[in-house]
Amino acid sequence: MPIDRPFLERQSRPTRSKRRKGALGVLGFLAVAACGASGGQTQAAVSEASEGGQRESTASQERLPPRGEGWVIFGKDTVRVELARTPEEREQGLMYRETLEKGRGMLFVFNDSQIRSFWMLNTMIPLDIAYIDENLTIIDIQAMEPQTEDPHPSARPAMFALEVPLGWFAEMGIGVGTQAQVVFGPG
Repeated sequence: MPIDRPFLERQSRPTRSKRRKGALGVLGFLAVAACGASGGQTQAAVSEASEGGQRESTASQERLPPRGEGWVIFGKDTVRVELARTPEEREQGLMYRETLEKGRGMLFVFNDSQIRSFWMLNTMIPLDIAYIDENLTIIDIQAMEPQTEDPHPSARPAMFALEVPLGWFAEMGIGVGTQAQVVFGPG
């Protein structure tokens, strides 16, 4: 997703107190990030030195998906996904699975946008696939029947592909043009 970067103005050199607070803020962020690696609810207490003495603040981090998983959020509907980030994970996909719960799926994550193509060889369950571009907008949705070698190419270049049980997108009223949010678990 594009990131807007604010214009940075040149500022005067920070005082020792501001540098100390900045360093403590960075350490606090790192502590929260390190605690987040557990994938569960985390809280980290951060102490800040101030001229009036010690002030303790608590930084909490919202619960994240477990390691190797993520959430794909479409408004009020969320798919809990396994992540396929490596070539080996993408090649395996959902092959040889006999079931896939409603609200679950697999998100295939690529490093760039290209025309993507999937097939269903050795995949036992019928699936929908949504191709998603680098702006996290659905650009194509296709139904895929199990145990077929028919190619399912994306209509346009995609950076992500989301597989869910057949009919899930229609049932949720999610279609081409729908914007997603993706939250990745640690790791």
